[in-house]
Amino acid sequence: MFQSARLSFNKFAFPASAATLLSITSSLAASGKNTSRADITLAESSPTVKIEKVKAAIANLIEEDADKRGDGTALTGTLVRLAWHSSGTYSKEDGSGGCNGAKMRFSPEANWGANAGLKVARDALEPIKDKFPEISYADLYTLAGVVAIEESGGPTIPFRLGRKDEDSGESSPPDGRLPNADMGNRKDTIQHIRDIFYRMGFNDQEMVALIGAHAVGRCHTEASGYWGPWNFSETTFSNEYFRLLVEERWSPKLTHNGQPWDGPDQYEDSTGKLMMLPSDIALIHDPVFRKYVEAYAKDEDLFFKDFAKAFAKLLELGVTFPKRSWFQKN
Repeated sequence: MFQSARLSFNKFAFPASAATLLSITSSLAASGKNTSRADITLAESSPTVKIEKVKAAIANLIEEDADKRGDGTALTGTLVRLAWHSSGTYSKEDGSGGCNGAKMRFSPEANWGANAGLKVARDALEPIKDKFPEISYADLYTLAGVVAIEESGGPTIPFRLGRKDEDSGESSPPDGRLPNADMGNRKDTIQHIRDIFYRMGFNDQEMVALIGAHAVGRCHTEASGYWGPWNFSETTFSNEYFRLLVEERWSPKLTHNGQPWDGPDQYEDSTGKLMMLPSDIALIHDPVFRKYVEAYAKDEDLFFKDFAKAFAKLLELGVTFPKRSWFQKN
C-alpha cells in the first residue's frame, strides 16, 4: 500500500522527490535544528538511473544483434568479457585497477592485446549510454555483463550502482594483469591462473567458478588468435563447459578447414568443432581445480550459486559505493 508515494530503487526506498528532502532540510534549518549530520546526503541534480529500463535496453540489444547475425551467435559472450576485463585488473595489494573509472575507453587499456575485440561491445552499448546518460560507463559495462548472463539463462547476479567514470586512462594499471590462455607449459599456466586471481583476492573455488564464464561466447582468430566455441550452445549459460571438460576427449588442434592449423596451441573435441584453451585444460590437471570442475559438472545449481557470488564480487573490486543515508535505513 501507498507505493505511489515512494520510488523503489536498488533495494532501497527513496523519497519520491529530492525536492521534498530539500524542503524538509530547509525547514529544519530555518527552525534552528541541527542539519549537519554526516550521514545526510542529498541527491545530485542528475536524474536517478532507471536500472530496469537500462537492463531492458541491454537485453533488447542482445536480441536484435542475434537476429541480425542469424547464425546462432550473439553479443552475449562479448558483453560478459567486457564486464570481466573491465574489472579483472584489480590488485588487492594497492587497490589499483578494477572497473571503477571505465578506463578501458581510453589508451592504454583500449589497446591491450587482452582487450582485443571489446571495442565491438563498447560501441554497441553507446546508443544505450546516449539514451540513459545518467548511468556511468563503469556501471553500464558491468551491468551489460550481468544482463548477458541472466538473459542467457544464467543465475541472477547481485548488482548495485555507484561506479564512477574517469576522463582519461592516466591512472590505468600496468598491462599484464588479465589472464593469459597459455604460459608455455601446463605447470606455469596453472601457476599463472592462481597468480592472477590471488592478486584480486579470489580463492581456488572462486577461480574455477569465474572461469565457468566460458559457458558463453567463443574465441575469434582476429582478436585472440584462437578459434571456436567452448560448447554447442554458446548463447546459453549452463554448466556444459565443465561437463565437456571432464567427459570429452581433448586433443591438440592440428588442422582447420582442411588446412594445417597455424594458430596458437589449443585443443579440440572429437568433432573438431569445439575448443578448449590451454588454461581450460589446466583446470583438470590440477587436483584442487579439478575437484571444483567435477563438482560443477555434476551440479549446475551449485555452479550457478558460486558463480553469481564470485561474479558480483569481481564487479565490485576497488569500488567504494555511496554511503546509505539515514532515510534509506530501516
